[in-house]
Amino acid sequence: MTTIFVGVDVGGTKTSAVVGSATEVLSRANGVGAAVRPGRALASAQTIAEVARKALAAAGSLSAHAMVVGAAGAGRATEREELQRALASEKIADQVQVTTDIELALVAAFGKEPGIVLSAGTGSIALGRDTTGATHRAGGYGWQMGDEGSGYGIGRSALGAVSRAHDGRGPATKLTLRVMAGAKARSFDDLINWATVATPADIASLAPGVMEMSAHGDAVAQGIVDYAVRELVLLATALAPLTGKTTTPVALSGGLLGEEGLLRSAVTTKLREAGGVSVREEPVEGALGALAMAREMV
Repeated sequence: MTTIFVGVDVGGTKTSAVVGSATEVLSRANGVGAAVRPGRALASAQTIAEVARKALAAAGSLSAHAMVVGAAGAGRATEREELQRALASEKIADQVQVTTDIELALVAAFGKEPGIVLSAGTGSIALGRDTTGATHRAGGYGWQMGDEGSGYGIGRSALGAVSRAHDGRGPATKLTLRVMAGAKARSFDDLINWATVATPADIASLAPGVMEMSAHGDAVAQGIVDYAVRELVLLATALAPLTGKTTTPVALSGGLLGEEGLLRSAVTTKLREAGGVSVREEPVEGALGALAMAREMV
């Protein structure tokens, strides 16, 4: 009988599951984001379980021997433990391990070798492994303390620019109409009401519009995007001296930096200019990192 493993990568806007045997990938499934929030592990677990079961069904299986889940928001022990308990109660796998989504990406990109993963989606973070196997982190402190250069950071900056333009405290910008359209707001008051209850993922959804306006020459949007790129590059270059390598490979992941990410080209260019790092061109699939980790639980 084939031993079945599941790897799940959980972000703010997307959840991806991969089911495999000891040697090959058998199936995949995707669903909505299920990033962990304090006190809401059960809701995250329900979404993760739904996506994992969809992938298992596609592989012709009902359960797995081991499952590794890497989730955005699971950086603290409290959230990891809550999510692990909730997932264990779903009876998807005999063994369940919960870690962070960036840890999956590091394993997917470099295995156990030194390197840095720079990730930007709804949030932002960099994680590096040095020549001794120890890991080092920069950023990833959440929307209140960090997430510079992320979709949330870009969207939040755009909202600030729109409010300043409205008051005459800042320059006029085409972002006003683009942001209001993204929020489905007919007036500035509607936008205020939307922003009051918007989640980090809602605000991050404004980022593509900001980058669109930047590409069309809006100076305010260009300033926001340029700042985001600088902050993302800093996350990686801050870790590079800690890896013990003269030139450290950097892999890019997340919705903004992945294979079709809107900031990938600009960040790649700036990283190459920074020195001390090289850019790994291959795409990073966090769920495959989770699958590799699950296979080691035999």
